[in-house]
Amino acid sequence: MGRFINPFTDIGFKRIFGQEFSKPVLLKFLNALLKDERTITDLQFLDKEQIGIYDGDRSLIYDVLCRTADGEQIIVEMQNRYQPYFKERSIYYAARAIVEQGQRGREWEYDIKAVYLVAFMDFQISDTVKDVRIDVALMDMERHTLFSDKVRLVYLQLPFFTKEEEECHDDFDRMLFVLKHMDVFDRMPWAAKDSVFQRLAEIAEVAKLDKKERIQYEAEVKGYRDTIAVMHGQYLLGEAKGRAEGRAEGLAEGWAEGRTEGLLIAATQMRSIGIADKEIKGTLGLTDEDMKRLNDK
Repeated sequence: MGRFINPFTDIGFKRIFGQEFSKPVLLKFLNALLKDERTITDLQFLDKEQIGIYDGDRSLIYDVLCRTADGEQIIVEMQNRYQPYFKERSIYYAARAIVEQGQRGREWEYDIKAVYLVAFMDFQISDTVKDVRIDVALMDMERHTLFSDKVRLVYLQLPFFTKEEEECHDDFDRMLFVLKHMDVFDRMPWAAKDSVFQRLAEIAEVAKLDKKERIQYEAEVKGYRDTIAVMHGQYLLGEAKGRAEGRAEGLAEGWAEGRTEGLLIAATQMRSIGIADKEIKGTLGLTDEDMKRLNDK
């Protein structure tokens, strides 16, 4: 068990972003995300459970739901495994946050406040976009201009964040670096110079969890590790298949190519459930060239 919690566990993410004591961490991240656009000075945490709008309608529970001083709502979600309809789910979450603003009576004129949804993902949401950040808004498609600023969806594909500590020169990069690697740190980077990272170190120490939280956290980490173990088994099956194909060809190069294809099949499966590239590369022993082939698939 590492010194700091894994942010991609449910308890870890909510401890880092979803409590009053951690508000400075969330503010720092959001202001880094929206740098040169706006500055958020304060946040109010809202009830994360939204009851159904009509009889029989299912309620939903956000990871973090908060409101700015200007009345805008911000939903922050964490997803550590691939879901085929995650984009649709995030659109639904944002839409529900807008609908909840409706007021009874004839005098209300649909003066809605903006809703932001920010999603941390330990997997690739788009088959074509291989950038860390994907920004989505309502756009005039003919003129390529913003149609409305009332809905904003930001997806952060952490497998594509590959910067090292010394390459992180702004708060946005520093926050992503810490969130991606926190559970393997012996020390919290930048804590000596930045009070927010110092507070993050205090919040995220595993030793600070109470008994109930520790049991829950260890169960979540076990589940994560079990997933890696299962995918390693898939890798071995893929490798065996590759060897068989290589032997059938009767060529050493055929065996090598078959083995590589088996590895890439296993790597693709591991990606599909949200395992990060760094862990895939280390677990399967892939080379930089192998990772390039995986990204080109």
